[in-house]
Amino acid sequence: MKSDDTPATRVSAAIASLGEAEVVERAIALLAGFNAGEDFLLVAGGEHAKGILDGAPPLYWPEVWGARVLLYAWNDTAVDAVTAGLQNRAWRVREMCARVVGSRVLLAAASMLRELLTDEVARVRAAGARALGEVGDATDVELLKRLFTDAEIDVRRAGQQAIARIEARGAATAAN
Repeated sequence: MKSDDTPATRVSAAIASLGEAEVVERAIALLAGFNAGEDFLLVAGGEHAKGILDGAPPLYWPEVWGARVLLYAWNDTAVDAVTAGLQNRAWRVREMCARVVGSRVLLAAASMLRELLTDEVARVRAAGARALGEVGDATDVELLKRLFTDAEIDVRRAGQQAIARIEARGAATAAN
């Protein structure tokens, strides 16, 4: 594994070496703000992690990277950490956790995603809308329609796409 490989490639190599349960455990540790080891920081953050290992302030990046790992490695022990990450003070962590919620279809996080629709950061609002499109239901459509007047086009677009996704899932369910 090279540090300039894609995150998916680095995580896949880590799973082959450590096992998926260990990779998830370390990702949860990073997301929670703990040290998961230098080697794993390089798995999670790639080239960018070298700066932190060389003494740059970590800020929120290890937490973001920990959440990102969960896009590629998963078990249900990560649900609580991802859900908690939706309320992290760093917007990039909230955004990445919303992506994980949508990717992993974590239905239990729907109420927290609804709160993200009013986040002060447009990228978080958009990520919340996209994730709600995956885990929400018809009762969320009115909330998502409120995004149509958002100042940011990406948020408006995400709201529209989320509604389309909810409606498509509803139609597919009705057809079955």
